[in-house]
Amino acid sequence: MATGPLDGIKLLEFTQIIAGPMGCQMLSDLGADVIKVEPIEGEPWRLNAQFIPKESVTFLGLNRGKRSFALDLAHPKSREAIHKLVKDMDVVVINYRPDVSARLGIDYETLSAIKPDLVYMDSTAFGREGDWGSRPGYDIVVQAASGITSMVGKVDESGTPLVPPAHADTTTAYAICAGVLAGLFYKERTGKGQKVETSLLINALTMAMSQFDDIPAGNGEQRAVLLAALENARAKGTPYADFLKERDALLGRSAGGNVYYRCFLTKDGALAIGALSASLRAKVRATLGFEHNRDEPTYNAADPEQMRVDQEVRNKVEALFLTKTNAEWEQILTDGGVPVAPILFTQELIDHPVVQANGYVVELEHELVGPLRMQAPPWKMSVSNPTPQGPPPVLGKHNEDILTSLGYTAEQIAEMRSAGAIL
Repeated sequence: MATGPLDGIKLLEFTQIIAGPMGCQMLSDLGADVIKVEPIEGEPWRLNAQFIPKESVTFLGLNRGKRSFALDLAHPKSREAIHKLVKDMDVVVINYRPDVSARLGIDYETLSAIKPDLVYMDSTAFGREGDWGSRPGYDIVVQAASGITSMVGKVDESGTPLVPPAHADTTTAYAICAGVLAGLFYKERTGKGQKVETSLLINALTMAMSQFDDIPAGNGEQRAVLLAALENARAKGTPYADFLKERDALLGRSAGGNVYYRCFLTKDGALAIGALSASLRAKVRATLGFEHNRDEPTYNAADPEQMRVDQEVRNKVEALFLTKTNAEWEQILTDGGVPVAPILFTQELIDHPVVQANGYVVELEHELVGPLRMQAPPWKMSVSNPTPQGPPPVLGKHNEDILTSLGYTAEQIAEMRSAGAIL
């Protein structure tokens, strides 16, 4: 049963893989009635590494609380059913290529003609305009094109870039959720629907923050130097991994004085500290017992003598951390007011005392899979608190319910099934 603030909102989802399903799961958690339209065989993430037929861990983690409507969108009878269903919808979310949505009759122009006040959330890889407007694209492709992969700068032993986590997908999921909420708020005030657009690319660029920004008075010189070095490296055929080192030196990332915002090895593991202000850096020095001129007005990380001093400080601090365990350092640094956390593995967190104390885990029961423990909705509300509306749906579980609500008889539903229009 819906408990969140979107109780009563009806949403039709045409999305696959990560960004769209995650965004729509958030909207379901907030109370929306989400009908997920899937191909008869199931969406690709449902079929990814199935541990029982038509069920995968990746799909289960992104589709709780939804209803599954499995049909062949290319079949005329299915298209007719979708157009009937849209009349009763508040929101449509889609992440198909422009040519595909138009061909299937689920583009904004078609559906808004049926439901003029529809909020239509359109998510693409690279945006609808320009040479890449019709390109398909997944997280790894967009992270490469957006600069996120090179910004993270991880490579394997051969110097080949490593695949980062799905940053573009997950940030786009939040943008989808926020875009739908903004569209609904505008509709509430004006009675008007509209098309809302986002893309993996704009969310990756947003995540890049100042690395993307061009502010001549602030970073113009540094950008010019870096772009010139990049052009020169490409002209010479400099290996990617080698240029990453050159880039880091140009940006000051390799400065030895960074003992305040980084990870350290300890006697039994590793931890991270984060001190981004002068007052916090002073607490790091006081707690660990070393002197460093990092916050003096004359500090210049590019000065060779300063680099020598910084490296000595770094060597000293690294050696110091190796003398105690994670738990010992966590207590010492916390007592000293330094932000710190051990480096954990995600699989440890579901039973972690802090996660449990905050109610960040929910328990669900799936009719085929059995018990599920998952992340809770990412919000708490004092009045309309969101909770999952149920487990992820079995493929096509709600076909009869949905079609019956549209006025289809049992005979008509059977006819659609025998014609291959629905599962």
